[in-house]
Amino acid sequence: MKLLIFEFATAMGMEDPALTAEGRAMLSGLIYDFESMDADYLLSQTLKSLIPKNEGICRPILIKGDVETWLTENIQGYDACLLIAPEEDLILHDLTKLIEEAGVEVLGSSSDAVMTCTNKYRMYESLKGSTKNDDSVLDALIKTEKVCFKDLESEDSKGTEIYRSLFDTAKNPEKIYGSSEGIGKKIFKVVKPADGVSCTGVHVVDSFKAFHDAVDAVKKFTNLPYFILQDYVEGVTASVSLLSDGENALPLSLNFQNVHLKNGKIDYNGGHVPLEHELSQRAMEIAKSTVESIPGLRGYVGVDVILAEDVKIVEVNSRLTTPYVALRQILNFNLGEAILESVHGKLPENVSIDGTIEFQKVGNDLTMKRV
Repeated sequence: MKLLIFEFATAMGMEDPALTAEGRAMLSGLIYDFESMDADYLLSQTLKSLIPKNEGICRPILIKGDVETWLTENIQGYDACLLIAPEEDLILHDLTKLIEEAGVEVLGSSSDAVMTCTNKYRMYESLKGSTKNDDSVLDALIKTEKVCFKDLESEDSKGTEIYRSLFDTAKNPEKIYGSSEGIGKKIFKVVKPADGVSCTGVHVVDSFKAFHDAVDAVKKFTNLPYFILQDYVEGVTASVSLLSDGENALPLSLNFQNVHLKNGKIDYNGGHVPLEHELSQRAMEIAKSTVESIPGLRGYVGVDVILAEDVKIVEVNSRLTTPYVALRQILNFNLGEAILESVHGKLPENVSIDGTIEFQKVGNDLTMKRV
């Protein structure tokens, strides 16, 4: 099998540390996981200094021009492609579709599954309406509402009045969050792009003014005519890493996400793998059921959750996620090869983890250490 590894940020030569630190780390891990295979990876000419000096690893292909054009002209020279790309602007979906239509195997989720997970509102509706879901998944869903920008364009519009009233604690006493000892007697909501990636454009708001400002900010991060509004859930931010063969999913680990809330904005700074928590087993069971209820999810999949009084599902990532870079070092098998085998219908028979690895974003790099 001839394999192409395509990590979007490094192939494009992006210099934004917020986008490239994780991408570079994931690419590096895949290069070593597939070092014994006939494999290439794409790398922008501007980043050629990243080529590892070791022999026997995947071969770099330096590209200058448009990545999509290169793929269109060259992808049929490969048997399979492992693709990592952002969901925003349908980048991951469109590239997956291009590879599928070329008749090349995607070592990951189908374009239809990617589309479902890319749009967070579509994902919510899909999970809510799935006949495969049990009550645990339905109970884990965070109430999610689609809000059109046009409904908030004027101060006296019906939509503006509805959302102004939403934050009126006198009118909505049952929605007041916390107490004098907790976060405060306010109504908290989450405003975010329906097609966002990571924490980009996500705001936690507690007043109509904050809501209005967040809506204006979200417009910069999406091309969709709407955004999503969710109930705010306070708890431990985490994720579950899984492998899926398209029918059955196998949880690998629960991972801690180092997420900070400052001035209403959420910032992701890394985390550690694994996370020990009293809800660990339940989180992995719910993530397993969630992945199995969305047709076409294959290979490595990540499910973001909040561990509160119970487990709450935030979103599903139909692609490799950052915890992979730590998880691959402490699993009892080669994770890259396991991704390939899972797409071919074979999941690992047993999973064990040796140790804990902490990872943190520092400038252009993702640093890791055993703890």
